[in-house]
Amino acid sequence: MEAAESRETQAREYLRKHRIPELLTYLTSSLLFFRPEHPRDYLITILERLRIAKLTGIAFPFYMDNSNIVSMFEMMDPSNRGTISFVQYKEALQTLGLCTPDEVLKDTGRSISLDNFRDEVNRRTQEIYTSFSNTINGR
Repeated sequence: MEAAESRETQAREYLRKHRIPELLTYLTSSLLFFRPEHPRDYLITILERLRIAKLTGIAFPFYMDNSNIVSMFEMMDPSNRGTISFVQYKEALQTLGLCTPDEVLKDTGRSISLDNFRDEVNRRTQEIYTSFSNTINGR
């Protein structure tokens, strides 16, 4: 029994260390956001682009470009106040695969602006890319 628990613990730690759940959530969210006609080809293309970006040192190919982020923000802010609530912010990050449901985010009590939202989406996306690229290099 202990050996099975140890293997499960090791497996969980391995996945956590390499941020595989976050990568898979990001890939799934991207797939559902864009809904390509050929989903397997789309996923392979994303992974190939990530790999090429890492090997060549070119910038990460953000799939949530500024227009996508603005559109998502505007859907959450239909009255054009220029801000969204913390709850909307966290749900958006979860939908994009950039935040796990059990992740604790600090609610400062302030509304989230488009600039804050964009910065956080880009930062978290970059973290996933960095984790993925480190995995490619065997780190």
